[in-house]
Amino acid sequence: MNVHSSKYKCTECGKRFNSNRNLTAHRRSHSGEKPFGCTVCSKRFTTSGDLVVHSRIHSGEKPYKCLECDKTFSRYGHLKAHMRIHTGDKPYKCSLCDKSFSQSGSLQRHKRYVHSNRRPYDCRYCGKLFKSSGNLKKHVRTHTVAKPYSCRHCSECFTWPNQLKTHLLKSHNEGTWFTCHIFQKKFTRICNLWIHILRHEGGLKRMFAVNVHIATHLVLVLLLVTNTLSFQIDSAVPALDSWSPPKYNCEAPCLTFKRK
Repeated sequence: MNVHSSKYKCTECGKRFNSNRNLTAHRRSHSGEKPFGCTVCSKRFTTSGDLVVHSRIHSGEKPYKCLECDKTFSRYGHLKAHMRIHTGDKPYKCSLCDKSFSQSGSLQRHKRYVHSNRRPYDCRYCGKLFKSSGNLKKHVRTHTVAKPYSCRHCSECFTWPNQLKTHLLKSHNEGTWFTCHIFQKKFTRICNLWIHILRHEGGLKRMFAVNVHIATHLVLVLLLVTNTLSFQIDSAVPALDSWSPPKYNCEAPCLTFKRK
């Protein structure tokens, strides 16, 4: 389709469309009109298609299936991005370094967190600044105690998705437990399993042998939070004698700890 010869033109931005229906839907992006409302959570959308996709959050429907690993998705775009895990395709390249990514969103997050110091999102309750609206939204819940994650099996609601995941595992046996192959201890989060493995004799050495990045991340976080380690780093990984930790700045760490 030649967009320049399309019949229907938006008077706000000049963009053209091949049907009046598409133009009408586009105009809502300027007016802010959202005529399609979700009957479950009252969230509203500019198009009926967006509402259909959103409704799958509540129904759990995932009609798009990966033919390689059988993983399913609620959106075709998510399946398409997932397929790059199997193909290894990383078409989104950073213009500031040599890193490349399989998804455009990952590239944008990389630039925001690694190459930019801008924090344009501020909390209206305490003034704390954030690099992304998503991190701000999560932070605001610490003030409002909002619980947007609800269990589809019972009336329980939760502030964080990990809390819901833990609830589903423990109360409804839904999901995947992560099990220690030595003591058969079960964990709801894989990162907690990693921490547990590190506490075994020789666990750190084995972790570095499997994944240097993960082991480095865990060592840095443990040092940061506890100021100590319950195992000998030098004896486990002699290479650390000449190793200097990379610059690490994570606004939303994947691990949570209680200070001693």
